[in-house]
Amino acid sequence: MTAPAPRRVGSSGLVVSAAGLGCNNFGRAGTATETLEGTRAVLDAAIDAGITLLDTADMYGKEPGLSETLIGQALGARRDEVVLATKFGHSGYPMPGMPGEAKGSRSYIRRAVEGSLRRLRTDWIDLYQLHTPDPGTPIEETLATLGDLVREGKVRYIGHSNFTGWQLAEAHFVARDRHEVPFVSAQNHYSLLARAAEREVLPAAERYGVGLFPYFPLHNGLLTGKFTRDTAPADSRIMRQRRHVYDEAPWDALEAYRAFCDDRGITMLEATYGWLLSRPALSSVIAGATTPDQVRANAAAASAWTPTAEDLATIDALFPLVPDPAARV
Repeated sequence: MTAPAPRRVGSSGLVVSAAGLGCNNFGRAGTATETLEGTRAVLDAAIDAGITLLDTADMYGKEPGLSETLIGQALGARRDEVVLATKFGHSGYPMPGMPGEAKGSRSYIRRAVEGSLRRLRTDWIDLYQLHTPDPGTPIEETLATLGDLVREGKVRYIGHSNFTGWQLAEAHFVARDRHEVPFVSAQNHYSLLARAAEREVLPAAERYGVGLFPYFPLHNGLLTGKFTRDTAPADSRIMRQRRHVYDEAPWDALEAYRAFCDDRGITMLEATYGWLLSRPALSSVIAGATTPDQVRANAAAASAWTPTAEDLATIDALFPLVPDPAARV
């Protein structure tokens, strides 16, 4: 199996694999990765397949912090083989023992990073990301605090998630004008079935040298080929927790997409990775997995197919740009 190609994150010096591993399922109740053994099996399979980017958050898991804790326990001596990314400050999820407001503030960030370092069992975080914007804290304060963490060696690079295009641009100019450490990455909802990021976020990311990591890139599995109009894996997350996504899916377009893939002798998973990796500013496709087979398939898909301009035009016609739902991971 060919390992995912290395890709630069925006205009920074950070290099990650074209396929990343989303760790939001680690510690999730009812999954194979709820346990340390299940988490370790997926992590080892990911690293062995050439995936270097692991992305988690301090609120992931059946209890906040559990995903980070399991990663810290499972990585062990393999810590230096990965780019370890985590997030802090999600506006909708209170962390135990943490203040509920001003999650981009100096005091919150200082406490949050120490908790993540402890749970991850590491001396540094490769990519530390603000999970959602904090409208109550000036971006100047957030950037200055994160910059201090970089200078102290606790964090190597910084990123953000769920920013709009104007917020991405504002952060760029504030960092430039104040000589602060800039954000190098953005995480936003983006897939063939949710393309609104193309309106402002992707152009802004490309213009200002920020690398994009799409979340829900496989749209909860609808773009993997495992789902049809009449059948769906009963144990999948979409059927257990997000049934509306399946019920409201554009099945005519998805069936035409399957025929497109069949004509080219590729899977829907391979086509989806190929399309995503053709997007300007996109640095890595971060998809979750709960089994070693899933993560190996994702790693292989990242290098399986490169679309032509004609292929891209056909896919774009099947899934035209529509407004993105207000989804946050």
